[in-house]
Formats: sequence, C-alpha cells, structure tokens
Amino acid sequence: MSHYREVIIETYENIKGGSSKRIRARPIEGQGLDTNMNVECSLKMRKSYPVGTKFLLQAKVTEKEGGKPFLYAHYDAEYKVIKGD
Repeated sequence: MSHYREVIIETYENIKGGSSKRIRARPIEGQGLDTNMNVECSLKMRKSYPVGTKFLLQAKVTEKEGGKPFLYAHYDAEYKVIKGD
C-alpha cells in the first residue's frame, strides 16, 4: 500500500491528447518519480497560478485498475507554492 509523502510538482499546459484538462501537473525531477506521471490534484490550485508554478504537497502513487500509475493529492490538501529558481 502506498503512503502519502511530500512531493514537488509543477503545472504544465496539456497540448497532447488523452485528457480534457488544459492545465496538468507532474512531479519534478530528482524525487525518484517518473516525470511523465500525471498528478491528480486541485483544479483550483492549478488554475490560480501561472503555468510552470511549482507546489509542495502531500501525494501518493496510486493507479486505477488496469491503468498507469499516477500521483494523487486530495483536492482540498494543503500546499505551498515554491518560489522560482
């Protein structure tokens, strides 16, 4: 069973197909996670900041039956905005 852990994610504009969501999120490099993995998280959070914003939040790796693994963070979870590089 997967547990929640601190993860830094970043938003990006979804230009490929496969999702109706225009602004998606993915984990950043250096955390032992696939950076192509999607993050299910607050739409309000993603839309409230410019694309490319990084966030620190609690998430866990999960998967829907027969699907690809993804990161899940509760839509109402607390998060911190990470200042730019």
